[in-house]
Amino acid sequence: MDVTAADPDTVLDTLDRRLVCALQVNGRAGAGRIAEVLGVSPRTVTRRLARLQQTGLVRVVRMPDPEDAAVGALLLRIRVLRGKADTVAQALADRPDVPFVDVMLGGQEIGAVMLGDSGGRDRLLYGQLPATAAVAETTVHAVLHAFADAGQWRSGHLGEAEAAALADPPAVRPAPGGVPRERPDELDRALLARLGEDARQSHATLAAAVGTPESTVRRRLHRLEGAGLVRTHVTVDPRLLGLAVDANLWLDVPPGRLAAVGAALARHPQVHGVLATSGPANLMAAVFCPDHRGLYRFVTDTLGPLGVGRAETTIVARAVKRAGVTLRRPRARA
Repeated sequence: MDVTAADPDTVLDTLDRRLVCALQVNGRAGAGRIAEVLGVSPRTVTRRLARLQQTGLVRVVRMPDPEDAAVGALLLRIRVLRGKADTVAQALADRPDVPFVDVMLGGQEIGAVMLGDSGGRDRLLYGQLPATAAVAETTVHAVLHAFADAGQWRSGHLGEAEAAALADPPAVRPAPGGVPRERPDELDRALLARLGEDARQSHATLAAAVGTPESTVRRRLHRLEGAGLVRTHVTVDPRLLGLAVDANLWLDVPPGRLAAVGAALARHPQVHGVLATSGPANLMAAVFCPDHRGLYRFVTDTLGPLGVGRAETTIVARAVKRAGVTLRRPRARA
């Protein structure tokens, strides 16, 4: 599942940015619905979206429910020998149970998110990584709670009324202690797997892929969407949206303030992930900023008033894999 990484010298125009934001709100919205909200023709939307997807600048994929994904998820910080970051990062990206991989500024640390069962986790942490001569040290943080993840981030190029017009009705979730939602069957899982590769596939395309009538696919997806199982994520280089700095903030928050600080950061428009974790830092926030001055302002103006005790800032030099989509490095220019 490879896409070509965006050229950092390319900047999307205003309409393209609004299209990206529309997909962030509703990744499966049709061209006609998007066109009506944005005030342009369906033909323009179709042409623009085709270009963004065919060139690899934008990809829409299904993401698991954040509460489900958080259970058992691990955040890895892997220190590697100089010059070995690309090799180790690519090996991690090749794993289906590792949906996010970043190389941090300086090239001697890799950040990754690992999902999956204890068997795969133990083989990686206690066997494969220690046996790799390029790995100097691995720090593991267990995710205790997800306040927000990448699938909930919006780039802010739509007004509230526009976003509301594109959003589907909220999923119906069982009340605490109530009857759990129905488990997906084999057909449901096949459809969700296809959406994990390309969430904008039509009902007809999905029906042909799984060998089921289109009416059945339409009915199944409607039920899965109502249960909150068709949540989408737009993979796009943030630099194309004018956000040149991607940083992870490892925060030390007083336990009595952890829930309030996590919820406050989750509402901030620059934050694309907030997780309560085990370890010396008990909260991790991932933020997009227009530049390093913007990151400084976020630390002083946003974190300062929240009463954060300590903040360690690590900056992403290169995203290798996002939401299960592996990004190829751009080719060098002649």
